[in-house]
Amino acid sequence: MDEELPYEIRFINRDEWEDAMGLAWKTFLEYEGDVYPPEGIRSFEDFITDSALKRMFVMEAYQIMAAFREKRMVGMISLRNQTHISLLFVDGRYHKRGIGRALIMSLASYVKEQNGQKRLTVNASPYGVGFYHRLGFRDLGSEKQQDGIIFTPMVLEL
Repeated sequence: MDEELPYEIRFINRDEWEDAMGLAWKTFLEYEGDVYPPEGIRSFEDFITDSALKRMFVMEAYQIMAAFREKRMVGMISLRNQTHISLLFVDGRYHKRGIGRALIMSLASYVKEQNGQKRLTVNASPYGVGFYHRLGFRDLGSEKQQDGIIFTPMVLEL
C-alpha cells in the first residue's frame, strides 16, 4: 500500500455537487465502463445527471461526504434513505491509500450515531465487491442486473 496521504473528510456543500458527480462519472468510465453494457452506462449517466437527485441533495434527503486533498475532491460517497450507499468513487490516482475505507467508516459512524441505524447497505459494482468484502460487508444475494447496471446487494452490520 502506498504511503497514506493527509485528507479531510466532510459533507459537501451545494457548490461541490458538480465536482462530486464529475468524479463519479470519470471514475465509473475508467473502472466500470468496460464491464457494463451500453444500457448500463446510459443508466448510470442518467442517474448522476438527474435533476430530481440534485433536488434531493439540496433538500438534504440525499447526502454526499467527500475526501479532499489540498482542497481537491479525491473521493466521494453518497447516502440514500439513511442507510444505503448509493455511490462510492475514489479518483484512480488515489486508490489503495485508505480513502475508500475512511469514507465508508465515516459514513457508517454517521449512520449509527446520527441516524440511529444498525446497518449499511450497498449494491456493489463488480469492481467493488472484493473491497466491500474486505471491510466486512456480506452478500445479501447473487449478482444482479437491472437497467444494465450490474451489482451485488450487500450489508454491513454496524
